[in-house]
Amino acid sequence: MNHKAILILTVSALLGATDVAAEKAVLAGGCFWCMEADFEKLEGVTDVVSGFTGGTAENPTYNGDHTGHYEAVEITYDPDKVSYQKLLDHFWVNIDPFDDRGQFCDKGPSYLSAIFVADEQEQAIAEQSKRVVEAQFPDQEVVTPILDAATFYPIKGEESYHQDYYKNNPVRYNFYRWNCGRDQRLKQIWGDKATH
Repeated sequence: MNHKAILILTVSALLGATDVAAEKAVLAGGCFWCMEADFEKLEGVTDVVSGFTGGTAENPTYNGDHTGHYEAVEITYDPDKVSYQKLLDHFWVNIDPFDDRGQFCDKGPSYLSAIFVADEQEQAIAEQSKRVVEAQFPDQEVVTPILDAATFYPIKGEESYHQDYYKNNPVRYNFYRWNCGRDQRLKQIWGDKATH
C-alpha cells in the first residue's frame, strides 16, 4: 500500500471517529433563539439547531401547526470535551424551572421547558440533575419534566431564518431578549450561576 492510500485511510478513520464521538441532546427552554445562543457558547458544543419536538403533528412549522410540540434545540456535542451532565448543568441555569405556563415573556405549551432523554443513562443523569435543583429550592416546585425523546423537526425552508437568529439579527435578538426579561429573571433565580 502506498503512502497516499495510507493517508486517505487514516483521514477517513479519523473523520469516522469524529462522527462516532459526537453525541446529541434535545432540550426545551422556551425561545429556541435564546437556547441556541446560550448553548453555542459552551465549550465542546459543535452545533445547535432550532426546531420542534414532543408533539404528534408531523413536520411542524413556526407559523403553521406545531400543536403539542415544544420549541427545542438539538445540541451536537463532543463528550470528550463536555459531558451530558455539564449540558444539563448549563441548561438549568438558563431556564426558569418553576414556570408552568412557559418561559419568561413567552407563555403557552410550546414555550414550556423540558429535558428529552434518549436512553436510560440520560434518564438517570437527568433525574439526578433535577433532584439537585429541587434540593436547592425546597420551597418551590420544579415543573420541568423529563420526557422520552421524540422526533426532532429542525426549522427549515422559508422559516430557516430562525436558525442562528441571534447571530444574523443581533439588534432584534438582543432587544427581544432584554424586553422578555430573560436575563433579569435568570439572575434573580440563579444569581452568579446565571451564564449571562
